[in-house]
This record gives sequence, C-alpha cells and structure tokens, in this order.
Amino acid sequence: MSPIVNILADAMVAVLLVASIVSSVALSRRITRLKADESALRHTIGDLMMATETAERAIAGLRTTLGECDRTLAERLRVAERYAADLAGQVAAGEEVLGRIGRIVAQARPAAAPAPRAPETAPAAEVPAPARPVSNAERLGAAAAAARALSERALTRLQGQAA
Repeated sequence: MSPIVNILADAMVAVLLVASIVSSVALSRRITRLKADESALRHTIGDLMMATETAERAIAGLRTTLGECDRTLAERLRVAERYAADLAGQVAAGEEVLGRIGRIVAQARPAAAPAPRAPETAPAAEVPAPARPVSNAERLGAAAAAARALSERALTRLQGQAA
C-alpha cells in the first residue's frame, strides 16, 4: 500500500479515537448526573413514604376521634330526648294541676260571694260565654285566687273551731 493511504487510514483512526473519547466523556457526565438524580429521587421517595405513614397514623387517629364523638353525641342525644320526655310529662302534669286549681276556684267563687239578685228582674236564662283559650297568666291568677280562697276558708274554720 502506499504511504498516503496509510497516513489517511491512521488519521481516520485518530479522528475516530478522538470522537470515541469525546463521546465517552459526555456519557460519563450524563451517568454522573443520573446517579445524582437517582440519589435525590431516592431521598424524595423516602420523604414521601414517611409523609404517607404520618398521614395514615393521623387518619387512624381521626377515625378514633370521630367514633368517640359519634358515641358521645349519641349518648347526649339520648339524654336530651329523655329530658325532653320528662319535661313534657311535667308540663302535662302542671297543666292538669292548673286545670284542677281552676275548677276549684270556679267552684269557690260562687260559694264565697253569691251575687244578690234584684227582685224586680226575672232571672234570665244564662247564655254560656263562648269558649276562648285561657292564657297562662289567667291560669296563674286563678290559681292564686284559689289558694287565697282556700286559705280564707281554712282561717274561718279555725276561727270557728277556736270560738
């Protein structure tokens, strides 16, 4: 072969060697960066796993707290319903007592002070008053009047017995 072909072949091999060295250096840098990214990625994954475990524990704690709140609320509702039923019973009993006292007062009023009738007028048929709702104030007033009438009757009995 001729010396020019040998020199050209050697030059070509030298160019290919330089290109190979340059590409090897570039690949080495990329591999170094990928390893650094892999380390950062492993660190990030570890942090995510710890955060996930913390979140799972927090969720378990919240579920426990929610269950306890549910039980407490249910118990309080049962107690409130029981109190409401008791209160309704007491209100009904109070209304019954007020009704009894009102009837006692109604019976005590005509006996305590009978109204004199004028002889010139003939007794007219009494027209019943239209029924109207009785307010609590009227009931309380009637109860107080009944209590007063009862105490006056008891006092007159005591005075009659003492005499």
